[in-house]
Amino acid sequence: MSTGRNKTVPPLRVTAANEGKPRPRGDHVLYWMTANRRPGWSFALDRAVEHARTLDRPLVILEALRCDYRWASHRLHRFIIEGMADNARSFGGRPVLYYPYVEPEPGRSQGLLEALARNACVVVADDSPAFFLRRMVRAAAGKLDVQVETVDSVGLLPLRAAERIFTTAHSFRRFLQKELPLHLESLPRQNPLRVRLPEPIDLPAGIRRKWPRLGDDVLAAGRETGGTESDPLDDLLATLSIDDLARVPHRGGSITAGRILDRFVTERIERYPDERSQPESDASSGLSPWLHFGHISVHEIFDRLARRDELDLDALKQRRVTGSRAGWWGMSEEAEAFLDELVTWREVGHNMAHLDPRCERYERLPPWARETLEEHEKDPREWIYSLDELARAETHDPLWNAAQNQLLREGYIHNYLRMLWGKKILEWSKTPRKALAAMIELNNRYALDGRDPNSTSGIFWCLGRYDRAWGPERKIFGKVRTMTSESTARKLRVKGYIEKYR
Repeated sequence: MSTGRNKTVPPLRVTAANEGKPRPRGDHVLYWMTANRRPGWSFALDRAVEHARTLDRPLVILEALRCDYRWASHRLHRFIIEGMADNARSFGGRPVLYYPYVEPEPGRSQGLLEALARNACVVVADDSPAFFLRRMVRAAAGKLDVQVETVDSVGLLPLRAAERIFTTAHSFRRFLQKELPLHLESLPRQNPLRVRLPEPIDLPAGIRRKWPRLGDDVLAAGRETGGTESDPLDDLLATLSIDDLARVPHRGGSITAGRILDRFVTERIERYPDERSQPESDASSGLSPWLHFGHISVHEIFDRLARRDELDLDALKQRRVTGSRAGWWGMSEEAEAFLDELVTWREVGHNMAHLDPRCERYERLPPWARETLEEHEKDPREWIYSLDELARAETHDPLWNAAQNQLLREGYIHNYLRMLWGKKILEWSKTPRKALAAMIELNNRYALDGRDPNSTSGIFWCLGRYDRAWGPERKIFGKVRTMTSESTARKLRVKGYIEKYR
């Protein structure tokens, strides 16, 4: 399957974010990078390049990082800044002005976007329903008098392609199998800046003084795999009034993400169908943190698998819609198993987040799940743990403690154990509402891929979303599916995992 077929960004992915008009005689085109923090495989960057070429104006890319978002921490900031370092390297020598900015204290970034947009021809921004990003972009667009476009590069399926919320993976999979082939020919460009553009501009001195660009010393430190005795990135983080949550042994950025993808496809994917649920096997992709921060694109991952298995797109268009997890793509067993996770399960969460901004509320659980959980709300609990006890992994359950310790140390929980982790929090909380609040708090504070529609789907699945009623009814859970550490230990190899994360 060939890539880079699109000549222009599909209109379905472009949305007007305000009523401003373009200024063809402006000084530059501005791309505000908020969700797709990478130098390629991004429809938003493609759109900005299109405008710059059509208008014959220089391109400016702003990648800014606030410090007043909820759960802001050294852990998350470091991962994002390491991505900025990769971007600075990738954009170096290209016909673009890349401007990375890290807010030193809450409110200091206010006015930067307006200053850069004041003489812009048009502003392009990312469209993503993750966390607060869409609200932030829309609020900012409302203050600008120039045209602002948001561009969706979230998934293989455009967010606006589905007009309803899908409540099961099977129903969404059927829709994908009918709709998705129409969109697979339009992939974003791998290297959108390998084109001729006007010479990059320099920003006015007043802007550079008030909102100084992230220093080269910090960007250089962000490119290193480990800290030094005097690490400028650590020094910068120490000046910020954010949670000093410990760093993790994973480096952010598109370069690291590309290496992880390459290792998965060349060394591990063949073990994926049989071993992905084994906590002691290194058979999963591990890409979710980089997907969350936009350091890698689902389109790049798909393209790599499609070329590996020589996907026949014409045959795919003729294939019968079944809703089955396997057999529809016409690819290898391992590729199809992985694509079901990457596309079906990831994008069904974005479908809900896109169409229901309140989907993280308890009231948005399926009615049957709320009803059965509330019927059993007063069931006696053998164990009840506070949020602090859960956060410190101080429970009676060694397997659960190991999963929580992995989250604390690495910012990640093995996918299968993440489901058990949530189910046990439900069992050990006074009410389902308190359980949901604890899961959201722990996931969003510690997980690199928290604050994301995909991880939200996983949390709500523990309470019945995207699932069905199960019988017989059990205490606390009612008709919601149960999981136990004992049954997990019987099915999976966990002794080494428990020892590692004791």
